[in-house]
Amino acid sequence: MNRDQRYAGYEARNFLWRAEDGVATITLNRPERKNPLTFASYAELRDLFRGLVYAADVDAVVIAGAMAMPELLAFTRMTGDVVKAMRACPQPVVAAVDGVCAGAGAMLALASDVRYGTPSARVAFLFTRVGLAGADMGACALLPRVVGHGRASELLYSGRSMHADEALAWGFFNRLCAPDAVLREAQAFARVLAGGPTFGHAMTKKMLHQEWAMGLDEAIEAEAEAQAICMQTRDFRRAYEAFAAKRAPVFEGD
Repeated sequence: MNRDQRYAGYEARNFLWRAEDGVATITLNRPERKNPLTFASYAELRDLFRGLVYAADVDAVVIAGAMAMPELLAFTRMTGDVVKAMRACPQPVVAAVDGVCAGAGAMLALASDVRYGTPSARVAFLFTRVGLAGADMGACALLPRVVGHGRASELLYSGRSMHADEALAWGFFNRLCAPDAVLREAQAFARVLAGGPTFGHAMTKKMLHQEWAMGLDEAIEAEAEAQAICMQTRDFRRAYEAFAAKRAPVFEGD
């Protein structure tokens, strides 16, 4: 894959965007409207995540904000496309959740690879509360894999809020942070990822996604092939040489 596009100077229209030191931060920035996700913002998020496949200067992504949701087939397909683009982009995505994260916002957090929350965070997949199915944007595929089938069923049928402590205990949140620290902590973790073997991280994300539909034998073979590919990278050589020299490796993503 030829990754030669630059995103540090990207000018977003429907959210705040910042990229520096290999970490991009997306902030849904209309708190007075509870950060609604519109047709335009979905389209821009979809196109952005698709473009990040080719980004040479972005190695990890943080998405922050609190959110909500509407309907109709072209629209619902586009919302699903955002989730597919997030899962397909090679960069790890870290969500920072503070306050109410509901509907489509909950799905953006769920589609992320790692989720940080605050003690006051509330997560709700509230589609049934407005007469829709709990099956939206991949919720019935993703949520059971994160919190388990029974818990996902309860949340999707009831549309109730999942409180922060519950979300942490169930594995939805990886960590709870103070409200004034959650974005900073998420960005710090993203910087650690960006400073690591980014080709290896991209391969890990790909395998985590693809192996959902594999049996164990198939998964082991796929991972053997993935590692064989990674062993041909310069980062693997750097790590080997650093290990031999008893020093920490410096990864460059190639």
